[in-house]
Amino acid sequence: MNELAADEGALPAAPAPAAAAPVTRFPLRFWLLEGARTLLLRRARWHKVVTGPGTLALFVLANALLNIGIERLYYDGAVIFQWRSILSGWAAMILTAWACYALRPDPQQRADEAVAPSAAYLLTMLLAQSLLLSVVFGLASAALERNGLFERAAPWGNWAAFLLPALWGTVASIVLLIRHGDRVVSQRVQAMYGIALACALTFYFDRPADFWYEKQVGEQQYEPIKFTQDRVENQLPLMEAQLDALAPQRAGVADMYTIVFAPYEGEEVFRRESRVVADVMAKRFDAAGRGVRMINHREHLDDTPWATPLNLQRAIAGIAETMDRDEDVLFIHLTSHGASNGELATSFWPLEVDPVVPEDLKKWLDEAGIRHRVISISACFAGAWVAPLSNVDTLVMTASDADHTSYGCGKKSELTFFGRAMYDEQLRTKTRSFAEAHAAARLIIDQREKEAGKSDGYSNPQISMGTRIGPYLEKLRARLER
Repeated sequence: MNELAADEGALPAAPAPAAAAPVTRFPLRFWLLEGARTLLLRRARWHKVVTGPGTLALFVLANALLNIGIERLYYDGAVIFQWRSILSGWAAMILTAWACYALRPDPQQRADEAVAPSAAYLLTMLLAQSLLLSVVFGLASAALERNGLFERAAPWGNWAAFLLPALWGTVASIVLLIRHGDRVVSQRVQAMYGIALACALTFYFDRPADFWYEKQVGEQQYEPIKFTQDRVENQLPLMEAQLDALAPQRAGVADMYTIVFAPYEGEEVFRRESRVVADVMAKRFDAAGRGVRMINHREHLDDTPWATPLNLQRAIAGIAETMDRDEDVLFIHLTSHGASNGELATSFWPLEVDPVVPEDLKKWLDEAGIRHRVISISACFAGAWVAPLSNVDTLVMTASDADHTSYGCGKKSELTFFGRAMYDEQLRTKTRSFAEAHAAARLIIDQREKEAGKSDGYSNPQISMGTRIGPYLEKLRARLER
């Protein structure tokens, strides 16, 4: 009885302390805080956050809206929103989600508190990292672009602006997954493959399409380019029709045949330059009716051959059939953005177009058997084309050397500095000598680049005159000036 009384009078025992439960509301600020910690390569504190379908959806939406908003800051004037671009870029997201699942396939098994509660937690943390990187680097890049600093920056500066956030985000993602995923080696290998492929798609092979396009003067309605079967199949007969319409070669006369190639859709400066160069060659070098102009532009989808490597090869072969390959001269002008590895950039979304490289151009010219060649490349790092194309019967002229950017290929430019000085000013009115025009253009470009504040140094346009092509062009010039 005494024992019973004692038991009845005793206070109830305190319950054993329970493990801290995760927060039950959506803690946006906690996710962003933990995202910042993991970007600095610190450990995530999983007990401070909670996720679910709503949280994941909100972060996906926030990332998309932020990217759309930041991209809009790159444009000053009227723009048009491209809704279909929302459908691009999801392959990388799927691969990232798969990598998270590979590391945490069973949320019921958790070795310790350092391991993420589930794959959803890993994915949410990666989305938080992406959101923070977009805010910091995206806004900084937009500010630099609006102030014209990217165009004036040295090449390494532009590369740094692109590579720094990419490398930082990649390293932070890998550290997060390795540190907070399961410890099974095979799962880690699968996850790393997924992340590597996602990064390659995002930054190199399948970059998301632009959300905004600059509205052109007089444009009433914007429609995305539709590459229908009829439109694509029309390219071959369209090219054949232009080749069939070429004026025939004249025996005993060194005629000039021309190709102008502008493969970057959406950049009006290249369309304008292609038109100027074609006009100068027709009027000043007796090439009217002997030219093919290829351009990637939405206004010329059905009336002009597209600027693709295949069409360029077709044009060279077709002109070779019309011209006297040992007597006439083929002039080729390429205008686009250029890369330091020698590639001439192409853009015709959603159609995928391979870049053009000097080795391919030389191969096509050799296969066509064209002897006398004048090749002009208006692009950054165009000096990389000089050595592969040079021979005794070839003149090669470039807008820059192999180590510098050219200038004037921005959205606000009327013509590139090279196209304006070389063709619209020198060859149009002052001389028919390519060498004289190039020498004068070099001085003009140097002065204009200094006035514009080009920061990576003089573009240094290059010229390589073959020992036989020089005298041959002088004879052509003498005929034209008689």
